[in-house]
Amino acid sequence: MIYHLSLQTAGYIAGIILLLLGLSGFINPRGTQSFARSLPRSRVAGFVLLTIAFFWSFWLLATMEMGEFSGFRKPLLFILPVGFLLVLRFVDEFLSARALGILFLLAAEPLLDAAFFRDEASRLLVSVFAYLLIVVGLFWVTMPYLMRDQINWSARSNGRWRLTHGIALLYGAAILACAVTQY
Repeated sequence: MIYHLSLQTAGYIAGIILLLLGLSGFINPRGTQSFARSLPRSRVAGFVLLTIAFFWSFWLLATMEMGEFSGFRKPLLFILPVGFLLVLRFVDEFLSARALGILFLLAAEPLLDAAFFRDEASRLLVSVFAYLLIVVGLFWVTMPYLMRDQINWSARSNGRWRLTHGIALLYGAAILACAVTQY
């Protein structure tokens, strides 16, 4: 266990994030659509998201128990910043989509860790959300143009955009309700 999050705390975090994202897209579809359409190719957003992912990964690498692979810690702590700088220098296409995918992959672990060995059936709301983050993160890292295509598909009409964000809003409300009442 690296993060030491309780299931209730993980539920609060996941629920509030989903609630805020769903609510913003449901209330202001025009503004969120224009922001979402510009996000995959945004160099500034890519730099910010990749920097967050870099520091999170560096912290994990520096503090986690590696067992028999602990001899690789120092070389990896050297390679990680070099790789970060090389990606910033040479990866121009869809940098923010890739960085957001990396953050999704990093964020799934504390959620799964919090739900591990819990008896409540409602823990599956958090686990399913974590596995959705993993699947989406893998696709966005390896095929970042899919983020653009998914945004364009959901932003094709205001109704579709509101439906997508309404689902996220309801899912976030369900996780938050379970965090308040059951965890």
